[in-house]
Amino acid sequence: MSSRLRRTLLQSAALLPALPLLRATAASAPGSRSPLPMREVQASAPFDMPPIRVPDFADAPRFDIRRYGAATGDKAATTKAIAAAISAANAAGGGRVIVPGGTWLTGAVHLKSNVGLHVEEGGVLLFSGQPEDYLPAVITSWEGIECYNYSPLVYALDCDNVALTGKGTLKAELDVWRLWYARPKPHMEALVALYQHAVHNVPLSQRQMAQGEAHLRPQFVQFNRCRNVLIEDITIRDSPFWTVHPYMCQDVVIRRVDIRAHGHNNDGVDPEMSQNVLIEDCIFDQGDDAISVKSGREFDGWRLASPAKNIVIRNCRIKNGHQLLAIGSELSGGVENILVENCHFDRGDADGPVKGTTLVEINNILYVKTNERRGGYVRNIHMRNVTATSIAGGPLCVETDVLYQWRNLVPTYERRLTPIDGLYVSDVRVAEARFVCRIQGDAGLPVRNVTLQGVKVGKVRDQAFNVSNVEGLVNT
Repeated sequence: MSSRLRRTLLQSAALLPALPLLRATAASAPGSRSPLPMREVQASAPFDMPPIRVPDFADAPRFDIRRYGAATGDKAATTKAIAAAISAANAAGGGRVIVPGGTWLTGAVHLKSNVGLHVEEGGVLLFSGQPEDYLPAVITSWEGIECYNYSPLVYALDCDNVALTGKGTLKAELDVWRLWYARPKPHMEALVALYQHAVHNVPLSQRQMAQGEAHLRPQFVQFNRCRNVLIEDITIRDSPFWTVHPYMCQDVVIRRVDIRAHGHNNDGVDPEMSQNVLIEDCIFDQGDDAISVKSGREFDGWRLASPAKNIVIRNCRIKNGHQLLAIGSELSGGVENILVENCHFDRGDADGPVKGTTLVEINNILYVKTNERRGGYVRNIHMRNVTATSIAGGPLCVETDVLYQWRNLVPTYERRLTPIDGLYVSDVRVAEARFVCRIQGDAGLPVRNVTLQGVKVGKVRDQAFNVSNVEGLVNT
């Protein structure tokens, strides 16, 4: 068990009954007897970017879910079979769980160490839209606050050497999740209660959110406190909440993934408090941000104190989405050393991602957002060689008073400003935008050291530069 997870679990004696189960999971991963081959992936960057180690399952034993009783159209049998195949691969010292061609209806999938889930071309893993299929609740988070909630559809906790691969498709049924997008009054009350838990450092075991009408939707894919994670070639369609969420992970490669999800809060990838991450050659078609780097909300972010760090994003196409890269607004643990390069933001299919749907508004290329409560820091952010068509915002936007619904939900219990230092944007070309650069810094802590070099907008609809409380702005 990792020291991070142990610290979290030991917050309260009430969590002790869960410890034997977690220990058994870790002990049942005999990777030391038969370690999987590892690959090192190097991503060059204008900061010290260490090689990223990910598992290689190419020659690993195969565990076909049909051997364990999977049957098309039988959710219970397939869910049980996938779990059995994962356990068998884990017990064997490592293996690849195979989802063959066809459509396989399932509930939650929980990976274990040294196991890769591989969906073959023509295969569709169709995830039930019924919340009860994602119980019992698991350790997860909601917008930067830790809690017990419905299990993410694909989930791994405290695992080493895990993968999600193949040219098949993961698809979420949205029957109930779509209804939960509305966020009615009981949901907002649950968010306030969860926030109060964090303010008062309530033990994680008491933050039970998968009950009543809290309606906190789960992430589609969450790797929680995992090491050596590979997500490659897979197609993902629709999502209850954030689509791919590496949470407090080390060494992550997300490569050639095709995501389309246009529901509420449907970000593409949200690396949160994760380090040494490469996202490359992906296609994003989102109802929210394509990529959003995060590091926890206020009290939990400060408690966990794990920055999002060393993240390279390259060679990606964004068909739709609010931002190419958002940083925040949950950034209380800090964000540093980020590179975005050779990415292209366009409208994709002219009629929308799906016939009969509308395109979302493209806002900004790089958007840094925080507020007086967040604390944390943002530093050493690089973006280069990026293009876009027509956007509602601009190439660079920084706002330090973004609170959304939280402005009226809870008061400011502790005021901590966010130092923002070192934003470097070069060779960005946009056909049409509202502005080139908009920075609204806080008067008490100006944004520092912003460089724009070769940033070109063909048509500017408003004031090109609208900046306040900035020190060291260079535009060449």
